[in-house]
Amino acid sequence: MPGEDGVRRCPWAGTPGTMRDYHDTEWGLPVTDERGLFERLSLEGFQAGLSWRTILDKRERFREVFHGFDPDAVAAMGPDDVERLLTDTGIVRNRAKVEATLRNARATLALREAEGLVALVAGFAPASDPEPRAPAEVPTTSPESVALSKELRRRGFGFVGPTTMHALMEATGLVDTHLLGCHRRGCAR
Repeated sequence: MPGEDGVRRCPWAGTPGTMRDYHDTEWGLPVTDERGLFERLSLEGFQAGLSWRTILDKRERFREVFHGFDPDAVAAMGPDDVERLLTDTGIVRNRAKVEATLRNARATLALREAEGLVALVAGFAPASDPEPRAPAEVPTTSPESVALSKELRRRGFGFVGPTTMHALMEATGLVDTHLLGCHRRGCAR
């Protein structure tokens, strides 16, 4: 259904504001650099159990405290940094998620000796996209997100469950789940 501006969008982006801006300018576009993908992977992990709006509202502070999501800088962080971050009200203060971010940075560095994070994640793109007409038809997992989750866990990553990995794949253009008729459908191709 068209919004007040006459543009057809996915219902979660129907009203003006942060979510619409994210939908219209970022969600579903390819992310092809390590730092950008590490940021998205980290933020999707922090989002687990929370709303994406909460994460978007805190994203700038996340970027500040995690050194712009530079994997080398985050990998160098230690226990004192974890304790400091757990007192920072500008981020999600969850010990397991903060520790997973540091662990995931180290795992990202280890992947450089192989195919790298970007190539590894891209290798799980599905052969075709779902074609949802209504929000209830949008999948929350896929065989590919299950397989990606298992592979990342095998490589030492945490907070990378199948639903979180499906959200990562949607957000980074590996799978297009914009509703049919949405003006952003096909934006990653």
